[in-house]
Amino acid sequence: MTGIFSRTELLVGPAGMARLAAANVAVFGVGGVGSWCAEGLVRSGVEHLTLVDSDVVSVTNINRQAMADTTTVGRPKVEALRDRLLAINPSAQIEAVQKIYCEETAGEFDLDSFDAVVDCIDSLKDKITLIMRASASSARFYSALGAGLKIDPTKIRVGKFWDVRGCPLGSALRKKMRREGLVPAKPFLCVYDEEVLPNLGEPCETPGQSGGSTLKAVVNGTMAHITAIFGFTLSGLVISDVLI
Repeated sequence: MTGIFSRTELLVGPAGMARLAAANVAVFGVGGVGSWCAEGLVRSGVEHLTLVDSDVVSVTNINRQAMADTTTVGRPKVEALRDRLLAINPSAQIEAVQKIYCEETAGEFDLDSFDAVVDCIDSLKDKITLIMRASASSARFYSALGAGLKIDPTKIRVGKFWDVRGCPLGSALRKKMRREGLVPAKPFLCVYDEEVLPNLGEPCETPGQSGGSTLKAVVNGTMAHITAIFGFTLSGLVISDVLI
């Protein structure tokens, strides 16, 4: 037995590989967490993947995003990531959708057509939109909470959304949802981390989609090993459920 997935097949067997190859997964947001989640899925044998993100690669992404390097700056993130993933497995069917997932565009996505939906969106409002719609779909749903301001990988955890404590993003999501009377249709797992460190450097400018520079209201420091562990943990949750 030789080939790309020979070591994976040793662990999960031919039937497991067939289930992984047939799984259809959507990753919303392919930044520091979502890009590694997508790579973990493809390297594990998932062959049907939809990538959704409206942004382009900026130089400030290079420290933590799988597809970001000096040759991909300025390219749509979904296209740069698709090319990287196809270089890993040319047989994969990867759809790159350069679009913001939000209330106005949500109807364009048939979440029931996916076996799993992974939320790696940064925007609070858009994240809630995906949480509400994906939790009401037939797809298994997973969400990444805040991966910024963290260094210690041993503090990364997995837990149910309503049980997460110590994560400012999780707290902000729950507060806003309670205020608006929103309750997800089913429980779902989140990857989170209770560590919250201060920013020690000066705020950085990030390129806007039009090519200019914009100073975001909140830009937090991030490290590749943390965002990658978040992403790989999400991919592992998906893979474990597919193999059951």
